Amino acid sequence: MAGEFDVVVVGGGIVGLATAYALTQARPGLRLALLEKENAFAAHQTGRNSGVIHSGVYYRPGSYKARFAVAGAAEMVEFCREQGIPHEVTGKLIVATSAAELPRMATLAERGRANGIPVVELDRAGIADHEPNVTGVAGLHIGTTGICDFPAVATAFARLAREAGAELRPGRAVRSVVRRRDGVTVATDAGELRAGVLVNCAGLHSDRIARMAGDDTGVRIVPFRGEYYELTEKRRDLVNGLVYPVPDPAFPFLGVHLTRGIHGDVHVGPNAVPALAREGYDWRTIHPRDLADTLVFPGTWRILRRHWRYEVGELHRSLSKRAFTAAVQRLLPAVTAEDLVPATAGVRAQAVARDGSLLDDFAFAGFDPEDPRSPRRTVHVLNAPSPAATASLPIGREVARRALAALEAGG
Repeated sequence: MAGEFDVVVVGGGIVGLATAYALTQARPGLRLALLEKENAFAAHQTGRNSGVIHSGVYYRPGSYKARFAVAGAAEMVEFCREQGIPHEVTGKLIVATSAAELPRMATLAERGRANGIPVVELDRAGIADHEPNVTGVAGLHIGTTGICDFPAVATAFARLAREAGAELRPGRAVRSVVRRRDGVTVATDAGELRAGVLVNCAGLHSDRIARMAGDDTGVRIVPFRGEYYELTEKRRDLVNGLVYPVPDPAFPFLGVHLTRGIHGDVHVGPNAVPALAREGYDWRTIHPRDLADTLVFPGTWRILRRHWRYEVGELHRSLSKRAFTAAVQRLLPAVTAEDLVPATAGVRAQAVARDGSLLDDFAFAGFDPEDPRSPRRTVHVLNAPSPAATASLPIGREVARRALAALEAGG
């Protein structure tokens, strides 16, 4: 193999940094570079999430999400403890607000137990013991859920990778990828790099990097903005910890929930509305190329046909604070519109197939050690929305495993 590096990782969010950390742990002395287009790491999904260490209760048993979230939650707590990163294992409530939600909640309890998660079923009094201001007909208490400072975790991954010899290069946007017989050439706006393997952890732009590398995976990133409010400081005592509704299994979003963060703030939300740019954190941000990519993709229109009623409700809550407040009051009746102030929004990088199905699990493409016919020289993380931050340590190891296998396979 001819080149400056063994592996080049594209993307400096928590998944890319966890991958760089895992690679340096698995192969000391590996020549590794990580490229991030922003001037700082963790600038997008990682730096704009609610800081929840998810238990894994929601995810299909045996899936990547279930296995990696359950293992990752325990590992994340231990990592934060070792690195002195603020964290707390708080537990959380999942609350049914009507009898119609009880069958779904029972199914969720079964799924959690199948994933090895301790689940305690609660009546109204049990809910009140944890959250006196929350109302519901029944609930589940999940004891392994926690909170932490994920940007601080990403910073620790970066530091540990750098100390192990990785070259981390922020402010380097990838402009092209050329596959060679013995590797890849990655052109950035600050020059070229040559490597044996390209690892794509580009999040909101992961499908574009895959196509740039010659791997059209058939999926596109369709960005959904999650808009949050937070409780005013004088009303934070309405919520003790983490409170979630029973999710709709037809959609990959958890609904408006209440999250007391590691620094004491209480976030309320998010809704889920189409973003007009991949980094569109408000309605004013429109990127014509991003919007065109979304609109010409057949899967986008199939999503709309399938979920338009759901999305109309989300749009209503986005445009009407009164409607948003009403959604919150199903869980927290005492809250008023005056108690809510706008907070930082995030954008979810949701991978969508051509048939309009939303990829439910973490998804990888490129070289697969179990498939000798798979493309060489590239490994792509195609779908890694929540709970990717929770699961970042096991995701990083999985991607590192594939990358090192690709490096050894060569050819």
